[in-house]
Amino acid sequence: MPDRSARKTPLLTLALFALIAWMNGCRTGGHGATRGLPPVRESTPVAPSPSPSAPPSGDEGTLSPLQYPGERHLANVRQLTFGGENAEAYWSSDGRSLIFQSTRPPFACDQIFTLDVDEVAPTPRLVSTGLGRTTCPYFFPGGRRFLYASTHLASRECPAPPDRSKGYAWGVFAEYDLFSSDGRTVTRLTDAPGYDAEATISTDGQRIVFTSARDGDLELYSMAADGSDARRLTFTPGYDGGAFFSDDGEWLVYRASRPKDEASLLDFRTLLAKALVRPTSLELHVMRRDGTHDRQVTANGVANFAPFFFRGGHERIVFCSNLADPRGRNFDLYAVNADGTDLTRITFNPTFDGFPMFSPDGRRIAFCSNRHNARAGDTNVFVADWVP
Repeated sequence: MPDRSARKTPLLTLALFALIAWMNGCRTGGHGATRGLPPVRESTPVAPSPSPSAPPSGDEGTLSPLQYPGERHLANVRQLTFGGENAEAYWSSDGRSLIFQSTRPPFACDQIFTLDVDEVAPTPRLVSTGLGRTTCPYFFPGGRRFLYASTHLASRECPAPPDRSKGYAWGVFAEYDLFSSDGRTVTRLTDAPGYDAEATISTDGQRIVFTSARDGDLELYSMAADGSDARRLTFTPGYDGGAFFSDDGEWLVYRASRPKDEASLLDFRTLLAKALVRPTSLELHVMRRDGTHDRQVTANGVANFAPFFFRGGHERIVFCSNLADPRGRNFDLYAVNADGTDLTRITFNPTFDGFPMFSPDGRRIAFCSNRHNARAGDTNVFVADWVP
């Protein structure tokens, strides 16, 4: 998962967006080269984007509102964590719990926690080993086990942060492997050389989709729930990641960042050889579970990530984007049809909203946000009722 420290400094280029775990895509090809997205349908006008050189928003660290005008699809917004860096909060199949990654004392980097959504004061509970660095947790159906990536077999310590002396880049640590756990027993699922992370599982529990550098590029793969039968799904140079299944398990939605020319491709491969990636723009794609019928959804040239299908189908997608502030710090939630039409802005928080996921019954949505934080830079987990 990309380094979330980017949220604390101005996003002077789209590359700095790599603030979460995955991204990117280009406008080449028949789908993207000739068609941009239609206008955004909104409940209220879009505020002018701040200057890219502006300091962090004055809304951070001020206990700003839990909900903003125009957020007509959200009701009863509720904050579940209070402080630290909390991200990628995903529902259990019974809709009672969330699993997420968090950097909080005494840990120097991300570990995996769960919480009960309907507790009056939810208490995060550590479920990973507390060793190494972890990312991208996801419940197996039934909620007794979870899937995640970790570096703990390589070292008990957090990996060294990426060298950014030559610009912003995010580390795709070769030490990351995939594991399943019930909070006590940990089972290793991958042992291929290079980065294995960004994994989610189908609702029937049969297939896992993940990103891997095992073949010399950052591509999507699928495998059985026990780690066997790994199959490569994407074959275009560049970064493909952050994939999620539709409820019926037949479709995948993901983000992609693909070099547009030879110079960009050389830069990508040079960085990847150093276990680094520097996405420039991130576009959404959908494809069948076997990698066929791939098509690009967005073509706006900005940072679109964390896509998730609306429940019960594969025709509409919720995601996060800096479309309203392409060179700034503001990321909001949007919805779009899988054919790229009917783009709708959902949130109007002037800081960061991301990682949306609908509850299994589709009645609630979990997301992570810098709204209403007591300290600038803190990202917390929120849940809201979904209003169609």
